[in-house]
Amino acid sequence: MEETMFGNVIDRINTEYAKMSKGQKLIADYILKEYDKAAFMTAATLSKLVGVSESTVVRFAYALGYDGYPKLQKNLQEVIQTKLTTAQRLNMMEGLSSDEVVNASFKTDINNLRVTREHIETENLEKIVDSIDKARNIYILGTRSSGPLAEFLRYYMNYMTENIRLIRFDGSDIFSQILTANEKDVAIAISFPRYSMRTIEGMTYLKNCGCKVVAITDNETSPPAQIADYTLTAKSYMNSFVDSFVAPLAVINLLIIMLGLRKKDILFANFNRLEELWQTNDVYATKELDAQITDEDIYE
Repeated sequence: MEETMFGNVIDRINTEYAKMSKGQKLIADYILKEYDKAAFMTAATLSKLVGVSESTVVRFAYALGYDGYPKLQKNLQEVIQTKLTTAQRLNMMEGLSSDEVVNASFKTDINNLRVTREHIETENLEKIVDSIDKARNIYILGTRSSGPLAEFLRYYMNYMTENIRLIRFDGSDIFSQILTANEKDVAIAISFPRYSMRTIEGMTYLKNCGCKVVAITDNETSPPAQIADYTLTAKSYMNSFVDSFVAPLAVINLLIIMLGLRKKDILFANFNRLEELWQTNDVYATKELDAQITDEDIYE
Protein backbone atom coordinates (compact mmCIF):
# COMPACT_ATOMS: atom_id res chain seq x y z
CA MET A 1 0.00 0.00 0.00
CA GLU A 2 1.38 3.38 -0.96
CA GLU A 3 1.72 5.51 2.17
CA THR A 4 3.61 8.55 3.29
CA MET A 5 3.99 10.11 6.72
CA PHE A 6 0.21 10.76 6.56
CA GLY A 7 -0.74 7.08 6.35
CA ASN A 8 -3.67 5.97 4.21
CA VAL A 9 -5.94 8.23 2.21
CA ILE A 10 -8.46 8.74 5.04
CA ASP A 11 -5.67 9.75 7.42
CA ARG A 12 -4.26 12.14 4.85
CA ILE A 13 -7.61 13.82 4.26
CA ASN A 14 -8.16 14.34 7.98
CA THR A 15 -4.63 15.71 8.42
CA GLU A 16 -4.75 18.11 5.47
CA TYR A 17 -8.42 19.11 5.62
CA ALA A 18 -7.91 22.52 7.23
CA LYS A 19 -5.49 23.58 4.47
CA MET A 20 -7.78 22.57 1.59
CA SER A 21 -9.58 24.92 -0.78
CA LYS A 22 -13.37 25.02 -0.88
CA GLY A 23 -13.47 22.71 -3.90
CA GLN A 24 -11.05 20.25 -2.33
CA LYS A 25 -13.12 20.15 0.86
CA LEU A 26 -16.18 19.19 -1.20
CA ILE A 27 -14.21 16.24 -2.58
CA ALA A 28 -12.86 15.36 0.86
CA ASP A 29 -16.34 15.47 2.42
CA TYR A 30 -17.72 13.14 -0.22
CA ILE A 31 -14.88 10.63 0.10
CA LEU A 32 -15.10 10.57 3.89
CA LYS A 33 -18.85 9.95 3.71
CA GLU A 34 -19.01 7.66 0.65
CA TYR A 35 -15.52 6.15 0.47
CA ASP A 36 -16.89 2.77 -0.61
CA LYS A 37 -18.45 4.35 -3.72
CA ALA A 38 -15.66 6.86 -4.43
CA ALA A 39 -13.05 4.08 -4.53
CA PHE A 40 -14.26 2.97 -7.96
CA MET A 41 -15.24 6.28 -9.54
CA THR A 42 -13.24 7.95 -12.25
CA ALA A 43 -12.01 11.46 -11.64
CA ALA A 44 -14.63 12.69 -14.13
CA THR A 45 -17.49 10.93 -12.32
CA LEU A 46 -16.36 12.15 -8.91
CA SER A 47 -16.03 15.73 -10.16
CA LYS A 48 -19.61 15.73 -11.50
CA LEU A 49 -21.01 14.33 -8.27
CA VAL A 50 -19.40 16.94 -6.02
CA GLY A 51 -19.72 19.86 -8.46
CA VAL A 52 -16.07 20.65 -9.18
CA SER A 53 -13.87 20.39 -12.24
CA GLU A 54 -11.99 17.20 -13.07
CA SER A 55 -8.71 19.12 -12.76
CA THR A 56 -9.67 19.99 -9.17
CA VAL A 57 -10.00 16.28 -8.40
CA VAL A 58 -6.55 15.64 -9.89
CA ARG A 59 -5.02 18.51 -7.91
CA PHE A 60 -6.72 17.15 -4.79
CA ALA A 61 -4.83 13.87 -5.24
CA TYR A 62 -1.51 15.70 -5.65
CA ALA A 63 -2.26 17.82 -2.58
CA LEU A 64 -2.53 14.64 -0.53
CA GLY A 65 0.85 13.44 -1.73
CA TYR A 66 -0.24 11.02 -4.44
CA ASP A 67 1.30 10.76 -7.87
CA GLY A 68 -2.03 11.34 -9.60
CA TYR A 69 -5.67 10.37 -8.99
CA PRO A 70 -5.23 6.65 -9.88
CA LYS A 71 -2.77 6.29 -6.98
CA LEU A 72 -5.27 7.84 -4.57
CA GLN A 73 -8.00 5.57 -5.92
CA LYS A 74 -5.82 2.48 -5.50
CA ASN A 75 -5.03 3.41 -1.89
CA LEU A 76 -8.72 3.97 -1.18
CA GLN A 77 -9.56 0.53 -2.58
CA GLU A 78 -6.96 -1.00 -0.29
CA VAL A 79 -8.39 0.82 2.72
CA ILE A 80 -11.89 -0.56 2.17
CA GLN A 81 -10.74 -4.08 1.28
CA THR A 82 -11.10 -5.48 4.78
CA LYS A 83 -13.53 -2.93 6.27
CA LEU A 84 -16.71 -3.34 4.25
CA THR A 85 -19.43 -5.83 5.03
CA THR A 86 -21.03 -7.73 2.15
CA ALA A 87 -24.12 -5.54 2.47
CA GLN A 88 -22.01 -2.37 2.21
CA ARG A 89 -20.35 -3.70 -0.94
CA LEU A 90 -23.72 -3.67 -2.68
CA ASN A 91 -23.59 0.14 -2.79
CA MET A 92 -20.14 0.41 -4.33
CA MET A 93 -21.35 0.71 -7.92
CA GLU A 94 -24.39 2.85 -7.18
CA GLY A 95 -24.62 5.94 -9.36
CA LEU A 96 -22.38 4.60 -12.12
CA SER A 97 -23.59 4.09 -15.67
CA SER A 98 -23.55 0.61 -17.23
CA ASP A 99 -20.46 1.53 -19.25
CA GLU A 100 -18.71 2.76 -16.12
CA VAL A 101 -19.57 -0.46 -14.29
CA VAL A 102 -18.18 -2.57 -17.15
CA ASN A 103 -15.02 -0.48 -17.40
CA ALA A 104 -14.47 -0.44 -13.63
CA SER A 105 -14.87 -4.21 -13.38
CA PHE A 106 -12.40 -5.02 -16.16
CA LYS A 107 -9.98 -2.32 -15.05
CA THR A 108 -9.94 -3.76 -11.53
CA ASP A 109 -9.30 -7.31 -12.74
CA ILE A 110 -6.59 -6.24 -15.19
CA ASN A 111 -4.85 -4.21 -12.49
CA ASN A 112 -5.08 -7.15 -10.08
CA LEU A 113 -3.33 -9.36 -12.62
CA ARG A 114 -0.63 -6.78 -13.32
CA VAL A 115 0.19 -6.17 -9.65
CA THR A 116 0.12 -9.90 -8.89
CA ARG A 117 2.58 -10.66 -11.69
CA GLU A 118 4.94 -7.99 -10.39
CA HIS A 119 5.06 -9.69 -6.98
CA ILE A 120 5.51 -13.31 -8.10
CA GLU A 121 9.01 -14.50 -7.14
CA THR A 122 10.14 -17.54 -9.11
CA GLU A 123 12.48 -18.76 -6.36
CA ASN A 124 9.68 -18.72 -3.79
CA LEU A 125 7.34 -20.49 -6.21
CA GLU A 126 9.90 -23.23 -6.85
CA LYS A 127 10.37 -23.83 -3.12
CA ILE A 128 6.61 -24.22 -2.73
CA VAL A 129 6.44 -26.67 -5.64
CA ASP A 130 9.36 -28.65 -4.14
CA SER A 131 7.53 -28.96 -0.82
CA ILE A 132 4.31 -30.07 -2.48
CA ASP A 133 6.11 -32.54 -4.74
CA LYS A 134 7.80 -34.24 -1.77
CA ALA A 135 4.80 -34.22 0.59
CA ARG A 136 3.22 -37.40 1.94
CA ASN A 137 -0.20 -35.76 2.04
CA ILE A 138 -1.39 -32.41 0.70
CA TYR A 139 -4.17 -30.72 2.64
CA ILE A 140 -6.14 -28.00 0.83
CA LEU A 141 -8.15 -25.49 2.86
CA GLY A 142 -10.55 -22.86 1.61
CA THR A 143 -14.02 -21.92 2.71
CA ARG A 144 -16.77 -19.45 1.87
CA SER A 145 -15.90 -17.59 -1.36
CA SER A 146 -12.45 -19.22 -1.39
CA GLY A 147 -14.08 -22.67 -1.39
CA PRO A 148 -14.43 -22.92 -5.20
CA LEU A 149 -10.75 -22.00 -5.58
CA ALA A 150 -9.82 -24.85 -3.25
CA GLU A 151 -12.06 -27.21 -5.24
CA PHE A 152 -10.43 -26.10 -8.49
CA LEU A 153 -6.94 -26.70 -7.11
CA ARG A 154 -7.93 -30.14 -5.81
CA TYR A 155 -9.54 -31.07 -9.14
CA TYR A 156 -6.36 -30.61 -11.17
CA MET A 157 -3.90 -31.80 -8.54
CA ASN A 158 -5.89 -35.02 -8.30
CA TYR A 159 -4.70 -35.87 -11.82
CA MET A 160 -1.10 -35.79 -10.58
CA THR A 161 -1.23 -37.45 -7.18
CA GLU A 162 -3.51 -39.53 -4.99
CA ASN A 163 -2.51 -37.90 -1.70
CA ILE A 164 -4.84 -34.88 -1.87
CA ARG A 165 -7.04 -34.10 1.13
CA LEU A 166 -9.61 -31.35 0.58
CA ILE A 167 -10.77 -30.15 3.98
CA ARG A 168 -14.55 -29.91 4.17
CA PHE A 169 -16.14 -27.00 6.03
CA ASP A 170 -19.70 -28.23 5.68
CA GLY A 171 -20.41 -28.67 9.36
CA SER A 172 -18.16 -31.66 9.87
CA ASP A 173 -15.29 -31.50 12.35
CA ILE A 174 -12.30 -30.20 10.41
CA PHE A 175 -9.88 -31.38 13.09
CA SER A 176 -10.88 -35.00 12.56
CA GLN A 177 -9.94 -34.56 8.89
CA ILE A 178 -6.40 -33.42 9.72
CA LEU A 179 -5.85 -35.53 12.83
CA THR A 180 -2.95 -37.55 11.40
CA ALA A 181 -1.09 -34.64 9.80
CA ASN A 182 2.63 -34.37 10.56
CA GLU A 183 5.90 -32.90 9.35
CA LYS A 184 5.81 -34.99 6.17
CA ASP A 185 2.72 -33.17 4.94
CA VAL A 186 1.98 -29.83 3.28
CA ALA A 187 -1.09 -27.65 3.72
CA ILE A 188 -2.25 -25.15 1.10
CA ALA A 189 -4.64 -22.57 2.56
CA ILE A 190 -6.56 -20.16 0.33
CA SER A 191 -7.95 -17.15 2.15
CA PHE A 192 -8.84 -13.61 1.10
CA PRO A 193 -10.59 -10.70 2.83
CA ARG A 194 -12.64 -11.06 4.87
CA TYR A 195 -10.42 -13.86 6.18
CA SER A 196 -12.28 -16.92 7.48
CA MET A 197 -11.52 -17.88 11.07
CA ARG A 198 -12.20 -21.54 10.18
CA THR A 199 -9.34 -21.47 7.71
CA ILE A 200 -7.09 -19.72 10.22
CA GLU A 201 -7.88 -22.36 12.86
CA GLY A 202 -7.12 -25.17 10.43
CA MET A 203 -3.83 -23.57 9.37
CA THR A 204 -2.78 -23.08 12.98
CA TYR A 205 -3.48 -26.70 13.88
CA LEU A 206 -1.60 -28.01 10.83
CA LYS A 207 1.33 -25.72 11.57
CA ASN A 208 1.47 -27.05 15.13
CA CYS A 209 1.48 -30.59 13.72
CA GLY A 210 4.69 -29.76 11.88
CA CYS A 211 3.21 -29.34 8.39
CA LYS A 212 4.70 -26.92 5.94
CA VAL A 213 1.94 -24.37 5.36
CA VAL A 214 1.47 -22.46 2.11
CA ALA A 215 -0.89 -19.47 2.08
CA ILE A 216 -2.48 -18.14 -1.09
CA THR A 217 -3.73 -14.76 0.05
CA ASP A 218 -3.78 -11.06 -0.86
CA ASN A 219 -0.73 -9.68 0.99
CA GLU A 220 2.29 -10.58 3.10
CA THR A 221 0.82 -9.17 6.31
CA SER A 222 -2.59 -10.87 6.14
CA PRO A 223 -3.59 -13.25 8.98
CA PRO A 224 -3.00 -16.36 6.78
CA ALA A 225 0.43 -15.08 5.71
CA GLN A 226 1.48 -14.58 9.33
CA ILE A 227 0.95 -18.29 9.98
CA ALA A 228 2.36 -19.69 6.72
CA ASP A 229 5.88 -20.87 5.92
CA TYR A 230 5.43 -19.78 2.31
CA THR A 231 3.10 -17.19 0.83
CA LEU A 232 1.83 -16.63 -2.70
CA THR A 233 0.14 -13.25 -2.98
CA ALA A 234 -2.60 -12.40 -5.46
CA LYS A 235 -4.46 -9.10 -5.48
CA SER A 236 -8.21 -9.37 -4.99
CA TYR A 237 -9.42 -5.77 -4.95
CA MET A 238 -13.15 -5.90 -5.44
CA ASN A 239 -15.46 -3.42 -7.13
CA SER A 240 -18.72 -4.81 -5.83
CA PHE A 241 -20.08 -7.42 -3.42
CA VAL A 242 -18.40 -10.03 -5.65
CA ASP A 243 -14.80 -10.83 -4.73
CA SER A 244 -12.38 -10.46 -7.63
CA PHE A 245 -10.69 -13.84 -7.95
CA VAL A 246 -9.21 -13.41 -11.43
CA ALA A 247 -5.68 -12.95 -10.09
CA PRO A 248 -5.94 -15.64 -7.35
CA LEU A 249 -7.12 -18.12 -9.98
CA ALA A 250 -4.19 -17.14 -12.21
CA VAL A 251 -1.78 -17.89 -9.35
CA ILE A 252 -3.46 -21.24 -8.70
CA ASN A 253 -3.20 -22.04 -12.42
CA LEU A 254 0.50 -21.22 -12.26
CA LEU A 255 1.00 -23.49 -9.26
CA ILE A 256 -0.80 -26.35 -11.06
CA ILE A 257 1.30 -25.86 -14.21
CA MET A 258 4.59 -25.75 -12.28
CA LEU A 259 3.71 -28.92 -10.39
CA GLY A 260 2.48 -30.56 -13.58
CA LEU A 261 5.87 -30.01 -15.20
CA ARG A 262 7.41 -31.98 -12.33
CA LYS A 263 4.91 -34.80 -12.83
CA LYS A 264 4.72 -34.80 -16.61
CA ASP A 265 5.07 -38.58 -17.00
CA ILE A 266 2.29 -39.28 -14.51
CA LEU A 267 0.03 -36.71 -16.13
CA PHE A 268 0.70 -38.09 -19.61
CA ALA A 269 -0.17 -41.64 -18.56
CA ASN A 270 -3.25 -40.60 -16.61
CA PHE A 271 -4.66 -38.37 -19.34
CA ASN A 272 -4.10 -41.01 -22.03
CA ARG A 273 -6.02 -43.56 -19.98
CA LEU A 274 -8.74 -41.06 -19.11
CA GLU A 275 -9.15 -39.99 -22.74
CA GLU A 276 -10.04 -43.58 -23.66
CA LEU A 277 -12.54 -43.80 -20.80
CA TRP A 278 -14.07 -40.42 -21.66
CA GLN A 279 -14.61 -41.43 -25.28
CA THR A 280 -15.98 -44.85 -24.37
CA ASN A 281 -18.44 -43.39 -21.87
CA ASP A 282 -19.44 -40.28 -23.86
CA VAL A 283 -18.22 -37.91 -21.16
CA TYR A 284 -17.91 -34.98 -23.54
CA ALA A 285 -20.37 -33.87 -26.19
CA THR A 286 -19.33 -33.97 -29.83
CA LYS A 287 -20.70 -32.15 -32.85
CA GLU A 288 -22.11 -35.40 -34.17
CA LEU A 289 -23.84 -36.11 -30.86
CA ASP A 290 -25.19 -32.57 -30.63
CA ALA A 291 -26.80 -32.95 -34.04
CA GLN A 292 -28.61 -36.10 -32.90
CA ILE A 293 -30.15 -34.54 -29.78
CA THR A 294 -33.79 -33.61 -30.21
CA ASP A 295 -36.28 -31.78 -28.04
CA GLU A 296 -37.70 -35.16 -27.05
CA ASP A 297 -34.30 -36.21 -25.70
CA ILE A 298 -34.05 -33.05 -23.61
CA TYR A 299 -37.48 -33.30 -22.03
CA GLU A 300 -37.67 -37.10 -21.82
